[in-house]
Amino acid sequence: MSTSSVSIEAIEEKIPIDWKRVFFLILGVALFCLIYYCPPFPDAIDPQGNHFVLTKEGKGALAVFALAATWWIFEVLPIGVTGIAIGVTQAMFLIRKPEVAFKDFMDPSVLFILGSIVIGLTFTKSGLTKRMAYKMLSIVGEKTSMIYLGCFVMTAALTHLMAHTAVAATMFPLLLAIHSFYSDEDQPTKFGKGLFIGMAYVAGAGSIITLLGAARGAVAIGFFKEMTGKEISFFELSYYMAPIGWLMVFIIWGLIMVLCKPEKAVIPGLKAKAAKMYANLGGWGRKEILTLVVTLAVIVIIALKNWVPALKTIDKTAILLTSTLLFFILNILTIEDLEDIPWNIILLFGGAMSIGFCLWQTKAAEWLAVNWLQLFTNAPSVVFILGMAFFVMIMTNFIMNVAAIAISLPVALVIAPYLGVAGEVIFFSALMTAGMPFILLIGAAPNAIAYNSNQFTAGEFFKFGIIASIILMIVVWLAVMVIWPMMGMPILLK
Repeated sequence: MSTSSVSIEAIEEKIPIDWKRVFFLILGVALFCLIYYCPPFPDAIDPQGNHFVLTKEGKGALAVFALAATWWIFEVLPIGVTGIAIGVTQAMFLIRKPEVAFKDFMDPSVLFILGSIVIGLTFTKSGLTKRMAYKMLSIVGEKTSMIYLGCFVMTAALTHLMAHTAVAATMFPLLLAIHSFYSDEDQPTKFGKGLFIGMAYVAGAGSIITLLGAARGAVAIGFFKEMTGKEISFFELSYYMAPIGWLMVFIIWGLIMVLCKPEKAVIPGLKAKAAKMYANLGGWGRKEILTLVVTLAVIVIIALKNWVPALKTIDKTAILLTSTLLFFILNILTIEDLEDIPWNIILLFGGAMSIGFCLWQTKAAEWLAVNWLQLFTNAPSVVFILGMAFFVMIMTNFIMNVAAIAISLPVALVIAPYLGVAGEVIFFSALMTAGMPFILLIGAAPNAIAYNSNQFTAGEFFKFGIIASIILMIVVWLAVMVIWPMMGMPILLK
């Protein structure tokens, strides 16, 4: 045996075992086995006496749910690999057929995230990111608190016009460029942590204000109309949601200033440096112009789907992925750029879609919703509203917010009349919390995109998210008790 091989073996032997990782790895498996092999759970029963049975497959879905949550929160594996484990576990334990469980990894929603990330990548490659970053910094100045605010306001404003996933993907490289002015080192900073976590949070807060920010609004309107016969218009939704969304944006700014107070209060000479670097960029290049034209065209076409009948049949993911094709056709991107796509994030959302559909299709989520809301059938009306909003908030951290709405809203609208609660306040409070999953990375694409910055861990995001979610529930209470009644929203049935 050679000396080099002996020394390598000696080094390997000295690497300590990460017992914390081993513990949570085993804990995830133990929780899966505990739920999967335990005796059947009692049926859930709604106020009309309907029974909701938790099948063996539904129990299996809850088991996978517990396994994935444990591994994601404590990062025992790369988050994308945990996503793969979700599909593998479903197939191995016959919870869903393999062709169904793995098909979700290429769901249109996952491909929409891929297309959004490619737009962000193209902004960086074309030079648009630097142009935007330098211009913004030359306006907001040198105070890190104002840089926070400028980035958060810009993020929230963009979500009024385009999907929050696309906004996050666009803002991501811009924030990286801004952070490079703050620190030359690769190590995480408090400022970097605040920039990216704050961006993820305000992307959610801004996306509740219009129907263009996310698909959940249109889905919720459809359920509400089907169950109540009442129509919620585009402008009515924005009227009630704008004060709440923007209130949350400024609250998040204050929260980030407390939790992630930058190490430096100012970046000396930043404003002048940014203005000079912007001037040095010179005129707009071909790639910049083409990138902007293609991106704006895609955003406009997706937005027009809500009003132009001829466009309603065209899938928004197909429209967005057209931009990916054009970026390669126009030689803005090359095959080497495919290596820069964060496949860890894509796999994460593939797994998130798979567990979301698993909980939905096995009726496990419906069983949870009925059991939870039944706890509030004899409670005061405001407690019922907050309880429903809380359930949606928790579920949307684990499954698609569209699915969380689809599961909980119909159940809540059935129970609401028994308590004298108006359907409108159920609709808006559910939509509000569905848009702001602050706890887990899989709750929304902006969360996962922000994680790709390497400025924070999943555990830190979870810890900050608990605090942000408590604040969100306080704002829901404020909206129900004060803000919406002042604006004319019915809270109780007359």
